[in-house]
Amino acid sequence: MGIFFFILNSLALGVGLAMDAFSVALAEGVNAKGHLSAKKGFITASTFALFQGIMPLLGWFFLHTAASYFKAITPFIPIISSLLLIAIGAKMIYEGITVRENRSYGEESGGARLLILGLATSLDALSAGFSIADRSASAALTSAFLISSVTFLICFIGINLGEKISEKLPFPAEIFGGGILLILGVRGLVEAFL
Repeated sequence: MGIFFFILNSLALGVGLAMDAFSVALAEGVNAKGHLSAKKGFITASTFALFQGIMPLLGWFFLHTAASYFKAITPFIPIISSLLLIAIGAKMIYEGITVRENRSYGEESGGARLLILGLATSLDALSAGFSIADRSASAALTSAFLISSVTFLICFIGINLGEKISEKLPFPAEIFGGGILLILGVRGLVEAFL
């Protein structure tokens, strides 16, 4: 019975942690404007899943090895994450307003940008390390794997859903995608200061 609740808890934690990543994956799908290859969708979802799996493990590790240092930076994690989302969202909106429409998706979705988005959406998952802190290393790894798997599935659905939405938008897709990132970033800042 204990293993059932452990798996259920890890899956629920994965769903909760994946919501920001889902929103960003949706924005990435919209931004693709119908030019999303299966490989790019897989890489995008995998990047978000990788970060969402690694961050709880880092939180678990810090609590077991350097808890006093980790507690010092904890208040700044949501602020850094929010500022990254705001910066990328503002850039996307600017590009949607000023750059010509016939640009290809590959020009605006480089690997470095994807890594920054993966990091920004997963920083809050560091604190998930607190919820698995009382578990063994193997249990923490299992939990991280389940969180990562759920995130991959949710983000893969999000990016493909976003691409379908982009076909119906009456304005440049970057404006919609950037707006989602801005909303997430501003919401994060408001929550960080309340």
